[in-house]
Amino acid sequence: MSSSWLEEARRRVEAADLTPEREEIGRVERVGDGIALVSGLPHARLSELLRFDKGQLGFAQVLEADRIGCVLLDDDTGIEAGDVVRGTGEVVRVPVGASLLGRVVDPLGRPLDGGEALADVERMPIERPAPSIIERELVTEPVQTGLLVVDALFALGRGQRELIVGDRTTGKTAIGIDTIIAQRASDMICVYVAIGQKSATVARVIDAVRRHGAPERCIFVIAGAADAPGLQWIAPFVGFTMAEYFRDRGQHALIVVDDLTKHAATHREIGLLTGQSPGREAFPGDIFYLHSRLLERAGKLSAELGGGSLTALPIAETEAGNLSAYVPTNLISITDGQIVLDAGLFNAGQKPAVDVGTSVSRVGGKTQAAALRQVTGTLRLDYTQFLELESFTRFGGVTDQRVKAQLARGERMRQLLSQPRFAALRMVDEVALALALREGVLDSLPPERIAAFRKALPAWIDAEAPAQAEVIARTRQLDAASREALLAVLRRLAGQQAGAAA
Repeated sequence: MSSSWLEEARRRVEAADLTPEREEIGRVERVGDGIALVSGLPHARLSELLRFDKGQLGFAQVLEADRIGCVLLDDDTGIEAGDVVRGTGEVVRVPVGASLLGRVVDPLGRPLDGGEALADVERMPIERPAPSIIERELVTEPVQTGLLVVDALFALGRGQRELIVGDRTTGKTAIGIDTIIAQRASDMICVYVAIGQKSATVARVIDAVRRHGAPERCIFVIAGAADAPGLQWIAPFVGFTMAEYFRDRGQHALIVVDDLTKHAATHREIGLLTGQSPGREAFPGDIFYLHSRLLERAGKLSAELGGGSLTALPIAETEAGNLSAYVPTNLISITDGQIVLDAGLFNAGQKPAVDVGTSVSRVGGKTQAAALRQVTGTLRLDYTQFLELESFTRFGGVTDQRVKAQLARGERMRQLLSQPRFAALRMVDEVALALALREGVLDSLPPERIAAFRKALPAWIDAEAPAQAEVIARTRQLDAASREALLAVLRRLAGQQAGAAA
C-alpha cells in the first residue's frame, strides 16, 4: 500500500510543470459609487475587462500612469481596498443571436424575464467600428411609424438616425414604442434600450409591446435606475451590437434608446469619479465623441454586404424646452433630424405633441412612399400657415369668409394629426386620410367627428376597397383609377359619419 502511494506521488511530481509563470495583478486602492481605482496592471488596455477576486467584473475606462479607473459591472459589495484584480485580455462582449428575440435581458445578456438561460448565442464586443462610407448605401426605404404626423410630415428611412427630443412627460417614449408596435406588420427587428428608467415605466413599455405589437421580434435591454452605473453606461452599446447581428445578415433592425440624456449624466458621473476634467456644463470633453461613435453605427449597408439596415431613434430630454442645451445640441448635430415635442401642445391635448415648426427629417423626402408624398405635398405648409393664422386671430373676431374657411380646415387638420396611443395606421390608411383632407371630404364633418372617422377607416377600406388597398400597399403608388375609387369610398364613409353626428 505504501509503495503504491510512493509511486503515485513520484509520478505526480515528475509530471508537475515547475517552470515559472508570469502573472500581472493589480490592487484595489479605493472603491465606491460603482468605481474602483486600481494600481498595478501596467499592460492593461483601454476598455479591457478586469476581474476581481470575488468574481465581480469591470472595465478599464481611464488609464493613467499610476492607476486605472475601473467601472464596475456588478455590485461593489464585498470589494475592499487591497483586493487583487486581474486583467483578462478581453473587451466586454455580450450574447447576440435569434435566441434573444422576445427576451428581456440586462446589458450583460442575463435574463430578467424569469425565462431560461440563453442558448445558441454568439458573443460580440459592445464597441464595434461604424460602417465606412464605401460600405453604406443611400437611405431610400421608408420606416412606417404608424403615426400620421410623422409619416406625412417627417418621414423616416431605414438606416436613418432621428432624434426624439422634448421636455419630461411629453410623449417621447410613446413615439418610440408606437413605432415599435407599428413594425408588427413589417420585417424589422426591434431593440428597446432603457437607461436609468423606473421599473414601473419599463414594465408598462414591455406590456404595451406584448399586447399590441410583435414581441417575438423584439429585444428589451434594461439597465434600471438602481443598476450599477457601468451597466447603464454600456447599455446603448449593447443594444446596437445586438441589432447589428441582424443588420449584418441582410435584415432590417430598429433601435430605440431611452434615453441618452440619462446616459450622458451617467457618463458625467463616471468621469468625475475617475478624475476626468469637467468641461462645458460639467460634462467631460469626450461626451460628443461618445454619442457620435454610438449613433454612427446606424445606417444602410451596401448590396455587397447584404443590404441590411439599422435605424436609430435616440431619445433626449430637455428642460423648459431648451433645445440649445449642451447634450441636445450635440445629438442634433449627430443625427439626421429631430422630432421635437412641445409641452404646451401636450398639455393642450394635442398628442403626439410634435412641434411642426422645429421638427425636421433631413432624409425623409427621399424615403417617403410615393403615394403618401403625392397626397401630402403641401400639408406641412398648410398646417404651419394655419397655426400662424390662428395665433393672429385668437383675440379678435374674424369676419372674412376665406379666413374662416382656412381656420376650419386647419382645425380638421389638427384633429387628423392627433392620434391615440397603440393605434398605428397602415400606409394605406394614412394615404386615405391625407387624400380625404386634401380633397375636402372632411369638410362636411364636425371637427369632433374626425377621430371617429379615423377609427372606422381601416375596416371600411378593407370592406369597400380591398383591391385598391392591396395595390397601394404593394406598389406604394396611387394611380388615377385607385385615387377616384378611394375618394368615392371616403365620401361614403364621411356621409355615414355626418349622418351619425346629426
